[in-house]
Amino acid sequence: MSKNKVTLHRVLAAPPERVFKAFSDPRAYASWVPPYGFICTIGEMEFREKGSYKMSFINFSTGNSHAFGGEFLEIKHGELIRYTDRFDNSGLPGEMTTTVKLSKVSCGTELHIVQEGIPDAIPVEMCYLGWQESLEKLKKLVEPEIPDA
Repeated sequence: MSKNKVTLHRVLAAPPERVFKAFSDPRAYASWVPPYGFICTIGEMEFREKGSYKMSFINFSTGNSHAFGGEFLEIKHGELIRYTDRFDNSGLPGEMTTTVKLSKVSCGTELHIVQEGIPDAIPVEMCYLGWQESLEKLKKLVEPEIPDA
């Protein structure tokens, strides 16, 4: 890990279309993106290039929340999502950019995530740990093969 940047890599046993849907569907996204112990509420999510989003993470134990939002910069269905994040808290200045690349592999989807511009006030290792937890939740969402009833 370098200062203000985290890089993650996973292989998920799910097709790229399903993994992409977990990022593009607001209900799905809210279910897996917050780290353990947090609840996500999405106020707005225009999943399209130049579309914006607004959400908050609420600490389940304390009720404290932090709100943030941003813009979708680039979207290639099933392949790429690039977006910005800006915290509403003035103590967390700047803009982060997150790039998510999805590639079809023999057993599912190879996922590469790079988040850059993490505010100095956030320890990079804590951000990395949060992503680890979120990706575990993503795996549990997209990997099960559930037949139509």
